[in-house]
Amino acid sequence: MLYTSEAIESAIESLSSLPTIGRKTAQRLALHLLRQPKEDVQKLAHALLDMKEKVRYCSQCCNLTESDPCNICTSNKRNRTIICAVEEPSDLFAIERTNEYQGLYHVLHGALNPLEGIGPNDLKIKELLQRLSSGEVQEIILATNPNVEGEVTTQYLIKLLKPLHVKVSRLARGIPMGSDLEFADEATVSRALQGRVEV
Repeated sequence: MLYTSEAIESAIESLSSLPTIGRKTAQRLALHLLRQPKEDVQKLAHALLDMKEKVRYCSQCCNLTESDPCNICTSNKRNRTIICAVEEPSDLFAIERTNEYQGLYHVLHGALNPLEGIGPNDLKIKELLQRLSSGEVQEIILATNPNVEGEVTTQYLIKLLKPLHVKVSRLARGIPMGSDLEFADEATVSRALQGRVEV
């Protein structure tokens, strides 16, 4: 044990179990919290417990929410004929920040990854298909991440959705703004060429 205090070591172990938090970062966080007033630490602990108790999945889109259905699903300002399928709630937040999309969402809660044992039954795919039974949805936008898992998930969803006579589209992929063409990899350039648009 690095510290004489079991309480500090326990806090470090707990913090280091969080995603992207290594032991050194966990150590800095634990020592930072130790220096804070007790009220601030209690406020943080209460906020985490409150979040854990109140937040759940929306029964329609599977996003995280305190009210069910969520505010997006119940909004009368949303275009109910379009659903954008994303991997995680953080992807939904990123799209919402653009203020460009006014349709509905569906959060899959992951991507297919056979090497890690994540199959179709581990994602919210069945729930997405159930939403199409009303016939109201005309288009599904597949907004998975541009990596191997996201591509596998997209291809799997395309096979499921095509026979349902709904328009299936995906986010454009290509050269990011501000980058140089010469430094882009072959797959990125290939996708940019395939996704070219008429001007």
